[in-house]
Amino acid sequence: MTEFWLISAPGDKTCQQTWDKMMAATTRTNNLSTNHKFSIPDLKVGTLDVLVGLSDELAKLDSFVESVVKKVAQYMADVLEDSRDKVQENLLANGVDLVTYITRFQWDMAKYPIKQSLKNISEIISKQVTQIDNDLKTRASAYNNLKGNLQNLERKNAGSLLTRSLADIVKKEDFVLDSEYLITLLVVSQKKNQTNIKKNAPVLSSSLLFEDSDSGLFSVTLFRKATDDFKHKARENKFTVRDFQYNEEEMKADKEEMTRLSTDKKKQFGPLVRWLKVNFSEAFIAWIHIKALRVFVESVLRYGLPVNFQAMLLQPNKKTMKKLREVLNDLYKHLDSSAAAIIDSAMDIPGLNLSQQEYYPYVYYKIDCNLLDFKV
Repeated sequence: MTEFWLISAPGDKTCQQTWDKMMAATTRTNNLSTNHKFSIPDLKVGTLDVLVGLSDELAKLDSFVESVVKKVAQYMADVLEDSRDKVQENLLANGVDLVTYITRFQWDMAKYPIKQSLKNISEIISKQVTQIDNDLKTRASAYNNLKGNLQNLERKNAGSLLTRSLADIVKKEDFVLDSEYLITLLVVSQKKNQTNIKKNAPVLSSSLLFEDSDSGLFSVTLFRKATDDFKHKARENKFTVRDFQYNEEEMKADKEEMTRLSTDKKKQFGPLVRWLKVNFSEAFIAWIHIKALRVFVESVLRYGLPVNFQAMLLQPNKKTMKKLREVLNDLYKHLDSSAAAIIDSAMDIPGLNLSQQEYYPYVYYKIDCNLLDFKV
């Protein structure tokens, strides 16, 4: 399970007692979850009005930063293309895997100084992640254009002999060039029809230049004045004359463009992956700090001053999530009888998905570390 429940409950006589009670209820007899203390420093509380306003702002910021974290992760998967199994090992926070980072969370005092007000800290995060989002758009656009142009050229150089580029197949010596009387045409014929090329048309010479599983490409030399007659016979016999003029400069330019794009893509790949790794880490760290801010703000609003609560990180066992929810409800329903009533009534309604019922008697936020749209 890569889902965590970040909760808080008011301190009893000590915060340690709050922790011990929760541990006893969820692990000692029934192994419902793996739990960790979640360390939040002494942040500046500010006024009640500011806290109420900040509660809404942080909810929006949480959604925005989560979306950026997912975008960076997904783009990493897109860039790594055939090495998608390597994606997870590149999605790290502060050099460790995401579960380790969350379960051992320590507030980053250098990035987000706790002497600043809560609003200032949230603005620092907002500015930082907006910059990552903007940079991602710019870098992704440049790389995608390059990749798209290269794929277009690669498509031209692959596929059917009827449509593909012939630059890497034909050579100058395959053609009679600059002749007043003779012309060389390129003909594509299915294998079963190939004997008909010489039989049914005024051909002086023909040779097979290339063959794939379906058909062959022939150079056919004939008198210029017989061109129309040859094309007519070609249609009758179901072989195709390619509209092709031999142009050495053009073919050379195509090959050079392909080499340039391929080289550029390789050059950009390394720095882009490095940028994605660094900025995924930055965005993910920012996201978990927002969760910490939300727990702090919501705990003060719910449990009052002085600040006295224990933040706890639960990693539920998938099969016992419903049971864990019931145990936490029993443990904390005294904190808010109205919330407990909502949950009790919700439990009686068949088919209602409790995970959508986001209000509980205790402070609760979900952290889902499964950030990709596919399984790796």
